[in-house]
Amino acid sequence: MVFVTDVKHNRVPGLFSASRIVTLLSSVLVALSSGTNYVWILRYLLVTYAPQLGARLHISHTRLNVVGLAGNAGLSVSGPIWGRIVDSKGPRIPLIGAFVCSLVGYAGVKRMYDEGTDSGTSISAAHFLILVGCSLLTGLGAHAGVVSAVNTTAKSFPESARATTTGLVLSGFGLSAFFFSTLAHILFPGDTSAFLLLLSLATSIPMLIALFVMRPVPLPATHPRRKDGENGDYELIPSGEVVPSIADPDVDTVSVVGESYVPLSDVQHENGISSASETGCNHSHSRLDGLPDIHGKMLWMTPDFYLLCTILLLLAGTGVMYINNVGLISLALFAKSNPNYEEEEASKLQAAQVSTLSVGNFAGRILIGLISDFTRSKFRLPRAYSLCIVSSLFIVSQAFAIGVSSVGTLWMATAILGFAYGSLFGGLPAIAIDWFGLAHLSENLGYLSLPPLIGGNVFSIIFGRNLDAHTLREGTNESRGVALRDVLSERRCFTGRECYVSSLKVTLMACMVALALSMWAARRDRHRQKARKG
Repeated sequence: MVFVTDVKHNRVPGLFSASRIVTLLSSVLVALSSGTNYVWILRYLLVTYAPQLGARLHISHTRLNVVGLAGNAGLSVSGPIWGRIVDSKGPRIPLIGAFVCSLVGYAGVKRMYDEGTDSGTSISAAHFLILVGCSLLTGLGAHAGVVSAVNTTAKSFPESARATTTGLVLSGFGLSAFFFSTLAHILFPGDTSAFLLLLSLATSIPMLIALFVMRPVPLPATHPRRKDGENGDYELIPSGEVVPSIADPDVDTVSVVGESYVPLSDVQHENGISSASETGCNHSHSRLDGLPDIHGKMLWMTPDFYLLCTILLLLAGTGVMYINNVGLISLALFAKSNPNYEEEEASKLQAAQVSTLSVGNFAGRILIGLISDFTRSKFRLPRAYSLCIVSSLFIVSQAFAIGVSSVGTLWMATAILGFAYGSLFGGLPAIAIDWFGLAHLSENLGYLSLPPLIGGNVFSIIFGRNLDAHTLREGTNESRGVALRDVLSERRCFTGRECYVSSLKVTLMACMVALALSMWAARRDRHRQKARKG
């Protein structure tokens, strides 16, 4: 028997309804819990507990970096896999995976830290591999959590608020490292074991909570439908016709024009729709919301995908290089102007730079969403124009960094870089939806997370080689005094701007190329928008 709910009942929740707000807040919480293993870990969280971890387990700085890189590898490489799962199965499986991976990963690191080793002996190769595996698990859990949060938010809010809401979710991801490290310093100062326990619980329990409260909320069916056999003309859906509003297994409803919806299981074959799988609504999602549906092999054959990947490689690569090395930059500037070098003071300056980065990253992810939605609704500009803003910010940040000669003014370049970096990733989901569609958003974002990994490594290698070329060796800088020579047991550069400025000139040129490509992308998007209207 066909059963259609009356329009007065089971209305689709409004934009600011309790169900959407709960979904948004739970998504922000999940993202906040997922960001501990983001790129900041090598220069922020790892700085917080890695020295104590290394001393406790008697492992070298090189091996500590391997531990951190394992976490970043798990975060980046797992993107397409988790993305495909959440696109096809919904957020439940990734949230369970995030809970298990985060809990086991950080708990494993904590246990190894608590047990320690015999005095003067390093951990065995097997134990080191376990430590690397635990770090890898934290990366896997981090991406599983954030991809669930972004996907759920994108499917729960209309196009007019999509960039703002996804940017808000990702802002929690960017602020995570700063938040947890500050919390640990307040609650457990100097207690690394307690800090690791905090990470194991605070990154896993929110995933369990979200499993019960973070669900996609259906949208009203207000989109036009394409006529059969036609490419450019659309007709409005007749009143009362049922159509799936979201191609997501966790949204077990269909919408009726007039903002009512009924369970899919209650609609029989005589109405033409019996289930999401039988109608193939995942495959026809683009015909329902006017968005493209590009994924899989088709994505890799799309020029726009390579254009966006190149922009991400250049801009995000610049950001990762700066983030990974801002501590060394501040160290070089501080040592240049302070012959009586103090390690403790230098460490404080390094921590301040990374805190500035984290806060700037947080702000950028929020504001770029607001800007993107405003320019689209007010001026009808495609979201790709936001890439021009982001590229310009990167150029300004690198120009500032090149001109800085004192560690006291480095924070300005760092703040702009953090804001630009956050803006880049805060606006990316909305651009990916406009270009490639919503149905396979998470999988596509997973592939788009790979270019930053490549660009970051390439630019970081360039920075490292340039730094090595200017590194002071023992006995080569007699005039700097005994205090400075005492810290040269590790290869560091203390000659100020000369240590890194050549690398920044390379990234400045890369950002200029990215700006040109962003302008081209915006122009292509503008022409595509006009073609759809015309």
